Amino acid sequence: MTPEQRLAVEAEAFTWLHTPYHNHARIKGVGVDCAHLLLGVYPALGLSKLVDPGIYAPDWHLHHSEEMYTQALEEAGAVRTNDPQPGDISLFKFGRCYSHGAINVTGGLLIHAYLARGVILSSATEEPLQGRPVIYWTL
Repeated sequence: MTPEQRLAVEAEAFTWLHTPYHNHARIKGVGVDCAHLLLGVYPALGLSKLVDPGIYAPDWHLHHSEEMYTQALEEAGAVRTNDPQPGDISLFKFGRCYSHGAINVTGGLLIHAYLARGVILSSATEEPLQGRPVIYWTL
């Protein structure tokens, strides 16, 4: 990603703040989940193709070990990185697999959609992300 594209990702992600959490939704200001937040930002900017995540239960990560989220990121054209930058994706392990996506923004903060909180700005060093295994992706 170019520096300009990283800034565009940040700017678009910030416009989603305070959108309520709603499983399987992707309507800014109305409802979104963590997967659909990514699908609302990156494809809108032409940085990835729109991937259909299919039907999934809100608690799929508690009952499945298949890494569906990582497969979807690969399908969208993302690659793993060990040096996450603003505009990249942090993928946290909840339950049995990596199942919670967040967008990295300047200052080491993340924008992500979380159950009962909606789209929030937070740090990986605070709840609900604190201490969770994380892997990073870039487009």
